[in-house]
Amino acid sequence: MARSKDRAPAVFELRSASMTLVVVALKTTDMAAIEAELSARFADTPDMFNHDPVVIDVAHAEGDPLALDYGQLIGLLRRFNMVAAAVRGGSPEQMAAAAAAGLGEAPEAVVPQARAAAPTPAAVEAPPVADDVPAASPVETAAEPAAVTAATEPPVAPAAVATMIVDKPLRSGQQIYARGGDLVVLAAVNFGAEVIADGSIHVYAPLRGKAIAGARGNTDARIFSTCMEPELISIAGTYRTTETPLPDDVVGKPAQIRLDGERLVFEPLD
Repeated sequence: MARSKDRAPAVFELRSASMTLVVVALKTTDMAAIEAELSARFADTPDMFNHDPVVIDVAHAEGDPLALDYGQLIGLLRRFNMVAAAVRGGSPEQMAAAAAAGLGEAPEAVVPQARAAAPTPAAVEAPPVADDVPAASPVETAAEPAAVTAATEPPVAPAAVATMIVDKPLRSGQQIYARGGDLVVLAAVNFGAEVIADGSIHVYAPLRGKAIAGARGNTDARIFSTCMEPELISIAGTYRTTETPLPDDVVGKPAQIRLDGERLVFEPLD
């Protein structure tokens, strides 16, 4: 009689996941121009990225499509602590070259259409409080340069979600991401820490780390702090680092930062 065998435990699982990634949107296929632009923007801020996975977007890259050397580009991005994972927007020849270099094909962003919801009874729910800072992938966004743009994708329609509240200080190396909503921090965000939100960021303490608001393209997002001293700030892909000092009337003081077109506006809070 055949004996039944015990089923071996699974050693891995395949799961779907939704993640926020940096998109490097190329404006040219000229490798020399891309290298020069990356060096000009990020050479003085080597810690801006922390081995972040990125998607290379070549949909709007001008020049010879086959001039783009993906092997060289992968190495170039690694110099600035970015890890190329996939490519999107290329011709069949470009995608074949990317695949030969070991890169995947990223799907085009799809923005869901808003649909009218059936009426439901009103409910009041307390916002969640993050006692322990959850791990989140750091997301860095950049303003659009001549040759290359780093920006998060895709923009999404605003959704009614609870605000995330953090009531403990954030130390260097800690990151927190308020997906789909605002982030409120009631303690200091120290140098080297990162706070990220799809909506606005409110820090009722010194803000000395990185603050990325509107991480998915919300241009109405803002950054508030009672002591504005960030090492980097970004709203919907437009960023500013300590390379450019903050205005005297906001640095170290209560202030807000908002986006006006493609320009960051700094305003003191009286």
